[in-house]
Amino acid sequence: MNNFDQDTLNTQGLNRFLSKMYAYMAGAVAISAIMAFVTARFLQNTIFASPMMMLVLGIVSIVMVFSLSFNPNRAPATSIAMLFIYAAIEGVFFSSILTTFATKNITMAFVSAAVVFVILSIFGLNTKKDLSRFGRQAMAALLALLIVSVINLFLRSTAIEYVFSYVGVVIFTILTAWDTQNMKQLYLQYGNQFETTSLAVNGALQLYLDFINMFLYLLQIFGHNDEN
Repeated sequence: MNNFDQDTLNTQGLNRFLSKMYAYMAGAVAISAIMAFVTARFLQNTIFASPMMMLVLGIVSIVMVFSLSFNPNRAPATSIAMLFIYAAIEGVFFSSILTTFATKNITMAFVSAAVVFVILSIFGLNTKKDLSRFGRQAMAALLALLIVSVINLFLRSTAIEYVFSYVGVVIFTILTAWDTQNMKQLYLQYGNQFETTSLAVNGALQLYLDFINMFLYLLQIFGHNDEN
């Protein structure tokens, strides 16, 4: 097989992998949205009235996200099921958004997040620049943001919350490009060593988290601006 044929096969394999990854990511977002609506419409009073149920769902969610992140070589059906179950649980927690924020703000935040996500994901796939340094810096900034957010739970400062909403958007914008590039490189380097469907699910999880967090921070910005 000549180099042209090999390059064609590599490109076709990469395209199939990326198609799977984005399809799973889109499916996870859709499941979260559906579960948020169903919970807000029919189940919110029941679920949120039970602290034990909320605790169990929270623990299951954390276990699943760590399991999916650190074991990308499990059976494909198991990986897909875990991703969608995790997305459904997150949708339950997101249901409070529908009763807290105006519909126009939710729509604006979702559309804005989708546009930014698509642009940065395309950039991550096509740029020749190594984004790993920026990704590591974004992860460090995210850790600092989480610490400040925890502190702000006690301070209850709307100013801090508002400012760091912008920081959060910037962080997850960078992470979107980095995670996209990283998953492309992982496939090209190790695609023959992993079950590619499970690897695609792992990438879908990373991008799902990037998109959802970007959406949540944008929603805080739009909601704050609307109040003022």
